Amino acid sequence: MNFLLSLAYPSWIHPEILPGIPVLGVIRWYGLMYVVAFSIAFVLLKKVMNEGALNTYNYTCTEDDIFSFISTGIIFLLIGARVFSALVYDTSGIYWKKPYLIFWPFSSNGQFVGLQGMSYHGGFIGGLFGMCLWCRLNNKSILKWVDAMSCALPLGYTFGRLGNFFNGELYGRITTVSWGIIFPAAQKFSKSLPWVAEFAQKCGFDPETLPNLVNLPRHPSQLYEALFEGVILWLIIWNLRKKKPYNGFLTSVYITGYGIFRFFIEYFREPDSDLGYRFAVNSDAPLYLNTSFLNLSTGQILCLTMIASGILLGVFAYFSDRSKKSSNS
Repeated sequence: MNFLLSLAYPSWIHPEILPGIPVLGVIRWYGLMYVVAFSIAFVLLKKVMNEGALNTYNYTCTEDDIFSFISTGIIFLLIGARVFSALVYDTSGIYWKKPYLIFWPFSSNGQFVGLQGMSYHGGFIGGLFGMCLWCRLNNKSILKWVDAMSCALPLGYTFGRLGNFFNGELYGRITTVSWGIIFPAAQKFSKSLPWVAEFAQKCGFDPETLPNLVNLPRHPSQLYEALFEGVILWLIIWNLRKKKPYNGFLTSVYITGYGIFRFFIEYFREPDSDLGYRFAVNSDAPLYLNTSFLNLSTGQILCLTMIASGILLGVFAYFSDRSKKSSNS
């Protein structure tokens, strides 16, 4: 095979950090990326705290407040991410029949498998609920504190998507771009299909040496998301943090920005095979190709909801801020 026009997924990358080693072999990259993400969120939120953004005339934010706030958000984020994944993305129905399995980390044969399946949108809802609850219990401004967290979330999210890449999951659709990656677990196609041989040749494969089942290069959509929904969105919000016109503005930018970035990146990412499209002009359209911009995945429907919610939040926060200023003048 000629890999000049594509990249082979690195053979040394495994879901486990130290595969084959007793005890340590169960530690996965994805779990480690969560730890890194939360650590980064803490550091950035502490930076915002030191800038005085969370202080009021009679209150000075402390590091203990930051730790308590983030811890509450993390707990509810993990709960929301797992519950949403189990009840929305799993199509077997087993979690609806046996909800206690949602947080059961062992397979039917007793093997430890961890909590496989976490949903970003569920984590977002859960984490937001947790942060709002903490603010209510501690008599803090919800919009001010969630704005501060919005300065940290995107960069932390970057490492979550890197974890997906290390797991070799959530890859994109087949592509002929030179940075396309051949993921070992991706669907293979029979070389007897004319379009497969033609597509493979465009990717630089030698038609004479093609195996019976061909693993075609795919968009590394996890890396696209890490870049746009993570690094770029973080840079935008981070540079706006000292210029925000009112509380709730940065949260609105985050929710709307994430929704927009991911909506378009979803066109490069292959939808879950068991879910398919939530809306499609052609229900028989293959998932491994983008045949129409009107074929929408579950993630895209949720992103449209986020975009609308982010805009509405921005409008609400703006008029709420004006109302407070009018009453104080």
